[in-house]
Amino acid sequence: MLVMLALCLFVFVASYTLTGWIRRYALNKSVLDVPNARSSHATPTPRGGGLSVVLVFLSAIGGLSFFDSIAIEPVYVAGMILSGALVAAIGFWDDHVSISAKWRFLVHFIASAGVLLILPELPEIQFFTISLSGKSLLFAFYTFMLVWLLNLYNFMDGIDGIAGVEVITTAASASLLLVLQSQNDWALVMILLALSVAGFLVWNWPPAKIFMGDACSGFLGFTLGLLALTSSITGALNVWSWWILLSVFIVDATVTLLRRIAMGEVWHEAHRSHAYQILSRRLMSHKKVTQGVLAINVFWLLPWAYLTAKLPTWAPIICVVAMAPLFVAALMIGAGTTND
Repeated sequence: MLVMLALCLFVFVASYTLTGWIRRYALNKSVLDVPNARSSHATPTPRGGGLSVVLVFLSAIGGLSFFDSIAIEPVYVAGMILSGALVAAIGFWDDHVSISAKWRFLVHFIASAGVLLILPELPEIQFFTISLSGKSLLFAFYTFMLVWLLNLYNFMDGIDGIAGVEVITTAASASLLLVLQSQNDWALVMILLALSVAGFLVWNWPPAKIFMGDACSGFLGFTLGLLALTSSITGALNVWSWWILLSVFIVDATVTLLRRIAMGEVWHEAHRSHAYQILSRRLMSHKKVTQGVLAINVFWLLPWAYLTAKLPTWAPIICVVAMAPLFVAALMIGAGTTND
């Protein structure tokens, strides 16, 4: 127990310290995110601090697996490290030299499909009393899911602290649900992810002293999606619970995307029409919106996710009930429109 507590403390301190070093480097080299008409910040801010999260988290789980400190199949850890590193690498490259969207998506699909191919199986989706288990169908669905989660995290990382809070609350909530089912090894992985992000969030809390960057935001969306699959394969936590825990980002990004497509907008271009961005302007505060996301995740979504884990047969209905108010809120706020 003391060893694990020491590891958790080390992960947090390492992430915090490395983020500080990256910030100093970014300031010295003028690696700054300069505000433009589509930005949600007003002053030039260092970017790329999320690289610390990628390095610390992958090193931590790699070390645990190497020393046989967690009872998780090495194939899951190896898949997470290799595919996650590829996603982070293309994001890091895009942070420094703008890459065409088609090449980014190609790499995203390669990483997603590649990691699914090396997994021993794919989790079935329980839809009431019916199990969706066709291998080709699941492969196509989960590939799309990973690519979508990866990109929606990029889209949703638009105000101070929001992406970090989403990961910390999601991972911590998942860890709690896993502990309740005696899945302590998977719970530890979630805690290490949360602590890796927490060290960075100290610097990114509103008003942010450094931004995350695509190298980390895409990596986090991809990693949470992959953790959802791998923990579901082992029976630790079903995918419905994960979709509920992630639904603030899923709903906002999906409603915004569909509305922009319907309005003839170029969907992958930068914009400021997500519900959270509109709210941050109306409230004139990044912190209030970020704190609101934290409250929704803990007090609304976590109880529903717990219920889904306990009653998997009724998971689809529970998921709809949990997400419905978020869809209504996104539509009422005007997600995907230019109206404030």
